[in-house]
Amino acid sequence: MDFSGQAPVGRVLGTADATPLQFWVAVAPGEYLQLDDVVVTRRDLPDQPPVTIAGVVTAVRARHEGAQFESDVFAIADGTLPAQVQEAAEITTTRVDPELYVPPSPGSLVHRAAGDDRSRALYFDRMEQKVPLGTGRDGLPVFLNFEFLNGQRGAHASISGISGVATKTSFATFLLYSVFRSGVLGAESVNTKALIFNVKGEDLLFLDHPNSRLTDATAASYAKLGLSAAPFSDVSVYAPPRPGDPSGTPDVSSRLSGVDSFYWTLAEFCADGLLPYVFADADDERQQYTMVVHSVAAHLTRVATPADGGVTIDGVRIGSYADLVDFVVAQLADEATRGFWAGSAVGLGTVNAFSRRLIGSKKDLGRLVRGDLAPGTRHSVNTAESAQVTVVDLHNLPDRAQRFVVGVTLKTEFERKEKAGTAKPLLFVVLDELNKYAPREGTSPIKEILLDIAERGRSLGVVLIGAQQTASEVERRIVANSAVRIVGRLDPAEASRPEYGFLPPAQRARALIAKPGTMFVNQPELPVPLVVEFPFPAWATRPAEAGQPPRATLRSLTQAADAFAVVGARPPGASLSDEDIPF
Repeated sequence: MDFSGQAPVGRVLGTADATPLQFWVAVAPGEYLQLDDVVVTRRDLPDQPPVTIAGVVTAVRARHEGAQFESDVFAIADGTLPAQVQEAAEITTTRVDPELYVPPSPGSLVHRAAGDDRSRALYFDRMEQKVPLGTGRDGLPVFLNFEFLNGQRGAHASISGISGVATKTSFATFLLYSVFRSGVLGAESVNTKALIFNVKGEDLLFLDHPNSRLTDATAASYAKLGLSAAPFSDVSVYAPPRPGDPSGTPDVSSRLSGVDSFYWTLAEFCADGLLPYVFADADDERQQYTMVVHSVAAHLTRVATPADGGVTIDGVRIGSYADLVDFVVAQLADEATRGFWAGSAVGLGTVNAFSRRLIGSKKDLGRLVRGDLAPGTRHSVNTAESAQVTVVDLHNLPDRAQRFVVGVTLKTEFERKEKAGTAKPLLFVVLDELNKYAPREGTSPIKEILLDIAERGRSLGVVLIGAQQTASEVERRIVANSAVRIVGRLDPAEASRPEYGFLPPAQRARALIAKPGTMFVNQPELPVPLVVEFPFPAWATRPAEAGQPPRATLRSLTQAADAFAVVGARPPGASLSDEDIPF
């Protein structure tokens, strides 16, 4: 390694212990080292090739040499007491080449790593598939080894931070964009899919719209990463039907075109055994009525037959979810039929508890489980038949309905990948509020699916990108199976949790004041998390930012079948303005 032409930034400190894995550098006069800088030094050994030791600055300090008392600083500042300022930086070793683990010699010159030296120090030279994450403190690109995300050597990413400040969702969508646009997918890029659940506002409904706030400087930051500054090119948006709307119009307000409704028919609800997802709260699994849930679900699968969009059970035509609930509750209340539906070993109190909970679901799930819409209408979320990016909007749904949609959709997609029997093409799943769907305590059908994805998804090509405010409240096995861990701004109490033990003390303290757009990324090859700043989204992150949509987004799947269908039409009795018509 030749350092010619590079001015040294200091020398290995001789007053502090230097080890192969950590050492201190005295910063030379007129030079500086900041946190996250990458440095390199060399040691010559007898009868061995020179050893290059590279590392990252993880702490920096400055002090007066010659001062004994705290008050000496005033005399030194006045020039009456001789002393000098000396800065020193702690270096955490990232790479030793060749692997002869010897400490650097005190007094050895230390250089700021640049070019190939920087790439070797951060293992970028060993990454065959590099995904741009953003830029480091030195303004140069930082990469993720895609092999630790695509299942080849690891999978899944966990993103933690304070809501509204940590920019978790923005970074998750940028990571997806970088994966799709960086070329790491090769020929598989056309078939690779992403499933995003939108849980807050309508911010993620405009991923295919350019951001009207995009500047030339932001475009240049994308170019520095080898990416173009553009929105997602192929997006499908699904939203639940409006409450009380017999036509099943999507319940969205800001996007009036390119949106399809999703729902389940009564026949699908019964045949696919979806009742347990009505009881998807972790608290439900702690109740005794869970045995009733599974017994009723199994009985519905056996006895319900499709009938013009609805179902027929024991000769009774059922045309809505509310009717189905009432029918099941009546059967459980009747001593003559209770045993067939709930089993003979279940007490009346347990049955009544189940009935109360089921009755309470009528309002939440009535618009999602339908028997009144025309048969044959496309209504299912199926990423295999959808666009490259599928957004499922949940923000208008109550909590129980959100859990139902997430649980059933993940179940369907995971089973589809299991049947395919191959990991390619990949399916990325972006899910916020992971601590709600997979809490550390208790169990639920959704939690079991997410655990299955975390533990077996790697072999099936299902990659979970989970986001949460508090990783300490997420099921341990899900966090442990995430090869890539990402942290934005943290709450002080949360930062002290052992789940963030991978952060050095200085980075853990910095996470408390990190600005939006700054993330700490930990990947298996590197012993130190890398601090990155990712660029401002090139796609609209809220309705106010949405620029002119591409022509391909003006029609939904529904409109593809019916050119005169107006997606986002107002409920009966309401008028349409010219701006509402998407033609």
